[in-house]
Amino acid sequence: MTIRIAELFAGVGGFRLGLDGYHDAAHPEFDMKPAGDFKTVWANQWEPNGQESKQFAWRCYEKRFGEGSCVNEDIAVVLQEVKDGKRSIPEFDMLVGGFPCQDYSVAKPLALASGIEGKKGVLWWSINELLEMRHPKYVLLENVDRLLKSPSSQRGRDFAIILSCLYRLGYSVEWHVINAAEYGMPQRRRRVYIYAELDAPKWDMEDRLFHSGVEARAFPIVADGRFGVERFCIEKDPYEMTHTFGKGVKVSQFKDAGVMQDGEVFTCRATPVYSGKHSVLGDKLVSIGEVPSEFFIEDNLSSWEYLKGGKKEQRTARNGYEYTYSEGPVAFPDALDKPSRTILTGEGGRGASRTKHVVEQNGRLRRLVPDELDQLQMFPRGWTDTGMTDGHRAFCMGNALVTGIPHRIGVVIAADADVSRSE
Repeated sequence: MTIRIAELFAGVGGFRLGLDGYHDAAHPEFDMKPAGDFKTVWANQWEPNGQESKQFAWRCYEKRFGEGSCVNEDIAVVLQEVKDGKRSIPEFDMLVGGFPCQDYSVAKPLALASGIEGKKGVLWWSINELLEMRHPKYVLLENVDRLLKSPSSQRGRDFAIILSCLYRLGYSVEWHVINAAEYGMPQRRRRVYIYAELDAPKWDMEDRLFHSGVEARAFPIVADGRFGVERFCIEKDPYEMTHTFGKGVKVSQFKDAGVMQDGEVFTCRATPVYSGKHSVLGDKLVSIGEVPSEFFIEDNLSSWEYLKGGKKEQRTARNGYEYTYSEGPVAFPDALDKPSRTILTGEGGRGASRTKHVVEQNGRLRRLVPDELDQLQMFPRGWTDTGMTDGHRAFCMGNALVTGIPHRIGVVIAADADVSRSE
């Protein structure tokens, strides 16, 4: 039986590529193997505040997956229209999405409202609302690992709110902070992946975290023996978590891997286990003859060297306060025999930058071209070549995920679903 997917905050389709794969006879160069019997039946991508010029990711999605494949409207408005009976969303079994790390606090406790009321514009509440409406069997979400320890005033509170929401809806949850490069992928990119399953059977929490869990099988780990484990409970009321969780603590209780079921949390620091092949930045470079002239660094080299170099210098703030500013050096040029640094949204444009990648090829320094950024996120080469600018292509990849990660998780989900159907 096909697992039907709804994709929120779809970008240029990273979850869809990783799970559904891709096959189009007109573009055999984009072929990607599916993780299993997955089919994305609905998607949403919208850049605030709705300006047409900002919707380039959506246009790329529609170019690759077909006209009408993705709704380009504010998800909060869409969901309200669904509730009002003005539109519909097809039935789906799995909800996926990469959502921003924001302030997730809630305004009303459950005792004072039929539902929970979150801060307006915070996209987690759109995810929660769709889960309340449909209760899909599976949920797979991606976020920056900072989510596990934000905000600084109440360490871990925001993630506790998310877990509380999932708990009250009947979901059991796994999470791992996954650095793609530590599992052989070509980019050092740390992100937390959250897997939730509705009405799961009773778990042995330690076994689920290290052995039997979906994420444990997709991305094996062992406990980091230098640190202990944390066991604690999450309340079913997100409002309660807003006002109590993380009060007075300096370090979040949530570690980089964990599980939660029936409000019980088991979490620890973990070390990845991987012995396969490794891909590096140099593997993804195009030939020098394919690099447009504007990507070569022919002048202004001193600005690049200054920005990339280490610093310890006196500076004066606008209010007249003098302070010492210091930062370590960044590799210049980037090493070709290692995975790349994290791709950021500002990789585009000619200007010198501390964070942009610079490689040396045939004795010449240059920035990365968009086809290389596509491949470092494990998209097919040229995926974002849909008429957008080089800067927009770089922005899309800076916001994207490494498609190999949902693919590996999807392989495990699909295999489990096959076993369940045969029993």
